[in-house]
Amino acid sequence: MIKKTHKKKIIKLSNTSLLKITKEIKKKNVKHYFRIYIIGGGCNGFQYEFMLDKKYKKNDIIIQYPEIEIITDPISLQYLIGSRIEYIKKLTGSKFIVNNPNAKNTCGCGISFSI
Repeated sequence: MIKKTHKKKIIKLSNTSLLKITKEIKKKNVKHYFRIYIIGGGCNGFQYEFMLDKKYKKNDIIIQYPEIEIITDPISLQYLIGSRIEYIKKLTGSKFIVNNPNAKNTCGCGISFSI
C-alpha cells in the first residue's frame, strides 16, 4: 500500500533543490517523481541515490510538495527522517547533498554516510 505524507515534511528541501527538481521534472513529457533511496557502499557504508521515477512502488512513502512529490522506500526513510536536501553548484559540477542529522560520519563528497 502506498502511504502519503501531507502534514509533516519528514524530508526537507532547500529552495535551490526544490527549483532544480521541479525544473528537471518539467522537462519530461510524462509525470515523474523524485526518488531518494539508500544503498550499501561508498566510503562510509551507505550511499544516497537520486533519480526521476515514472511510477510508485508497492510500499513507497510519498512526501508531497506544492509542485512535486518525493518518493522513497520505508527502509531508506528510516535513515532520512529529518534530513534536508540541498542542491549546490560549483566549478567542479553540481549535485544534491543530504544534510542528515542521523549520520554519525559522512565522507568529504557528501554522498556516503554511516549510522
